[in-house]
Amino acid sequence: MVTSDEETTRLYRIQRTIMQMLNDRAYIVSDYELNMTKHQFMEKYGDYLKRDALSIQKTRRNDSSDQIYVFFPEEPKVGVKTIKNYTNIMKNENVTRAILVVQTNLTPFAKTCISEISSKFHVEVFQEAELLVNIKEHVLVPEHQLLTDEEKKTLLQRYTVKETQLPRIQMNDPIARYYGLKRGQVVKIIRPSETAGRYVTYRYVV
Repeated sequence: MVTSDEETTRLYRIQRTIMQMLNDRAYIVSDYELNMTKHQFMEKYGDYLKRDALSIQKTRRNDSSDQIYVFFPEEPKVGVKTIKNYTNIMKNENVTRAILVVQTNLTPFAKTCISEISSKFHVEVFQEAELLVNIKEHVLVPEHQLLTDEEKKTLLQRYTVKETQLPRIQMNDPIARYYGLKRGQVVKIIRPSETAGRYVTYRYVV
């Protein structure tokens, strides 16, 4: 079946957001992948675009052992069988992180399955509708930078505070989900300021 133009445009926009997201999370993404036009996207994936053709694996810039998969399941409502297929792929490749881009949602059993494997596999679920526009490009969203463990330690020493005394950001906050933040991490937020040029705050992920 030939993919409709509307569907192609939708998948093109979703894939573009995913590439920007991976780049912002410090995974290796080429300029070509970041700047791909819709025409190039169609040339690459063709008229008979199957969602799973968009699935990719990426490596972190400064740590080749840290890899992530992005899966685009074909079925509208993802079940346990699909989750198990993906975790088998991850196990074979020794990859513990994945992003699942689902059309609508997961079955209740699939949700349970993801929470049961969460000690071994970190699987994030995004609905396609959430990725049509990159939340980071919204005018009200300031720049976020994840601190390394070393930077976090320095920050806490400099201000003589415990991490739990910092202002908080919820793990399910849309921007925290975009960056794939985990509980216990600290993120630096940089806002433009008319007086100081920029205004920096820190948030502890809970």
